[in-house]
Amino acid sequence: MPKKMMFQGTSSHVGKSILTTAFCRILSQDGYRTAPFKAQNMALNSYVTRTGGEIGRSTVAQAEAAGAEPIVQMNPVLLKPTGNASSQLILLGKAIGTYSAAEYQNHYSQEAWKQVRESLDYMESHFEALVIEGAGSPAEVNLKKNDIVNMRIAKTARAPVFLIADIDRGGALASIVGTLELLEPDERALVRGLVINKFRGDINLLTPALDFLEEKTGIPVVGVVPYLDKLGIDDEDSVSLQDLPSESVMRDIRIAVIQTPKISNFTDFDALSREPDVTVRFVQQGDPFGTPDLVMLPGSKNTTEDLLYLHRHHYVEDIRALAAGGVPVIGICGGYQMLGQKVMDPLHVESSNDEVEGVGLLPLVTSMRGSKNTYQVTCGCDSLPFLNMKFSGKNLHAYEIHMGETRAVGPAEPVFHITSRSGEPVDLKDGFISPDGQVFGTYCHGIMDNDILRRSVINALRVKKGLEPLPVQFRVKPYKESQYDRLADEVRRHFDMKRVYEILDEKL
Repeated sequence: MPKKMMFQGTSSHVGKSILTTAFCRILSQDGYRTAPFKAQNMALNSYVTRTGGEIGRSTVAQAEAAGAEPIVQMNPVLLKPTGNASSQLILLGKAIGTYSAAEYQNHYSQEAWKQVRESLDYMESHFEALVIEGAGSPAEVNLKKNDIVNMRIAKTARAPVFLIADIDRGGALASIVGTLELLEPDERALVRGLVINKFRGDINLLTPALDFLEEKTGIPVVGVVPYLDKLGIDDEDSVSLQDLPSESVMRDIRIAVIQTPKISNFTDFDALSREPDVTVRFVQQGDPFGTPDLVMLPGSKNTTEDLLYLHRHHYVEDIRALAAGGVPVIGICGGYQMLGQKVMDPLHVESSNDEVEGVGLLPLVTSMRGSKNTYQVTCGCDSLPFLNMKFSGKNLHAYEIHMGETRAVGPAEPVFHITSRSGEPVDLKDGFISPDGQVFGTYCHGIMDNDILRRSVINALRVKKGLEPLPVQFRVKPYKESQYDRLADEVRRHFDMKRVYEILDEKL
């Protein structure tokens, strides 16, 4: 049987995902064939595995940290909120329907449990160490009856639980004691270590509180982790965008990304934000656009609802005015669909809206029908004419996650040529660009993670402003690897690793 450890929290957003990532790296560094496991995730930030299955993006980051290929068994249940207390259910990587919260909790969660159990069995038989992540809090008594992600997993896996509290938000000690009090005795017995996360102060001043906590609970505090800033590791969901400042240091190139209510795969912009000459600003409700050099429309879990949001808050008028003034615009996936003339949903695949007027910068029409496309893709382009940059390249890597079919209703050239989907050869065109080279859209998520293409786009913007082009400044993969190592080093320093390994070796 593999070594197992599970991170649960006193609430959401206390650091479960990041500490799971850290220990995926640590156990891998220590010689174990390691993988993450999260039975159920709720997130709009997702990714496509090599076989075409859709899983949470944070699980993928954890797999990368462990040096393991992401597979659907690592995250067998993914819930993607669609609005009105409902979510699309992704089971073992495939969308099987949209259900209300009550329908899922009272029925489908128990159907999903069968897949969770089989996935856990698979992971236990294929890896030497599992780092398991819970969700929310195990003390949510209204949800415990149908729990498939917290203590039910810990019991099934016989995994020691490390309970995390976020001291930065206050009330950490009370949240730990209160959580433990609400657990059943057999659940409480599984909690083998306590973790204080996001600590900013003098550890000597905290020591009396830690002593009290250990005496009160009888459980050791195995880690006090400092607030770790700017880790550069993929976040679980757009809740993390709330932590970004509305303004940041103004650099040569300013990019405005519209933060729509149903924004998905916001990590499409991470690499751009790491460039030393680029400022990426997420435009939230009520924010003015300012004077950007580029406007980008992100992916969306509900394209028609996000389009209505743009109309309601007059962002469509702003985008049209900026484009008319020469500001280029790029749309990715749902954002690409929004750039067209209209988006139709006659079968109500995403919402009750039959048809919504688009931004109108590309001669396209999208209809929401057909099955969901989920593929890793390889693509290229012979001469991308965005701002006359004439970029050419092959073996660009990206992924598709979308519903809908988009067709041109006027003059527009394709952007990319897709040569493979999930490893199978194909010959397909993707995206369209306007005749003047100012506006383009693509279904390819992650396309800006390709270093040379990203720098070419930035350089096209630099030249447009009269600035000199620069060589590649930032490379995604080496940066990610360095950040996983940095995270592991920091966590090692602030955990009692000897005690952690003793706990992992205990028989439960």
